[in-house]
Amino acid sequence: MADRSRAVHQVRRPRGMPVPEDFTFVEAPVPKPADGMALVENIYLSVDPYMRESMDELWELNVPLEGRSIGRVVDSRADGLAEGDLVFHRQAWRTHALVGKDDARVLPSVAGVPVSAYLGILGGTGLSAYVGLTEIARLREGESVFISAAAGGVGSSAGQLARLLGAGRVIGSTGSAAKVKHLVDDLGFDCAFDYHDGPVRDQLAAAAPDGIDVYFDNVGGDQLEAAFSALREHGRIAWCGAISQYNSTEPPPGPRNLFDIVDKSLRLEGFLVRDHLHRQGELEEFLVPHLQSGEVKVDETVVEGFDHVVDAFIGMLRGENVGKMIVRV
Repeated sequence: MADRSRAVHQVRRPRGMPVPEDFTFVEAPVPKPADGMALVENIYLSVDPYMRESMDELWELNVPLEGRSIGRVVDSRADGLAEGDLVFHRQAWRTHALVGKDDARVLPSVAGVPVSAYLGILGGTGLSAYVGLTEIARLREGESVFISAAAGGVGSSAGQLARLLGAGRVIGSTGSAAKVKHLVDDLGFDCAFDYHDGPVRDQLAAAAPDGIDVYFDNVGGDQLEAAFSALREHGRIAWCGAISQYNSTEPPPGPRNLFDIVDKSLRLEGFLVRDHLHRQGELEEFLVPHLQSGEVKVDETVVEGFDHVVDAFIGMLRGENVGKMIVRV
């Protein structure tokens, strides 16, 4: 095991898109676990869109940053955490972490499922998609679903889950022709389009001429406005994120057709996955057999090396990933 630990600190608040100079790498001796604690050597780190909002106010400057991570226990003085255990915890952006029993979950070994899936479709990413579709949007069999940022971590999970839940038509928007092809050919979307190719409202109308029943929103902005137009009466919107405005320096304009909510008796509900963690076991029970059979893909982009964690984060914000963006330490 290495005798030095590395971590990333945020050193200033960004204005607009983050840049590498907003961060610094800090080195220190590998810590020793006290009684009740275990030392974890991180293997996989997650970088996620919500972290961009955290940079503005929530994260303290000049301290190690939080985030989902998977690592191996290398030294333990904690009951329930044995050396060699693979654990999930929330001390990412660093090579080593000290965790207590209540801070870490020992991960099961599931044949045919890579452990990295617990940062993606079997983790908070997949749980966001599952909760959004089943509890917030209350998707019913045969309904049409539109998913924005569909080639990202949550979007690609939502598309595959919607198909398993019986959606009649699954439509996605994404940012390139290659991603459009990936959604349709690899992930089972019925239709997808590149939002750069023309007004989203027009492209969505062409993809769903009879309208949609559910919109799973990861973007906000003009895609939300387009969804209002396409939704049928009593349609539902599960609002998970608004990546189109995370880097905005000015407040974004609101959709111009908000009255459609009244006119069509629509329901829009935002949600945070942290309020639904009790459904994690349900998600795993539902998904694992489909992952093992290959019906559902572990869709991820893996960046190699801790030195590239900042690059991976900024690249994710720019849409350089397909599926979940993960760093292999």
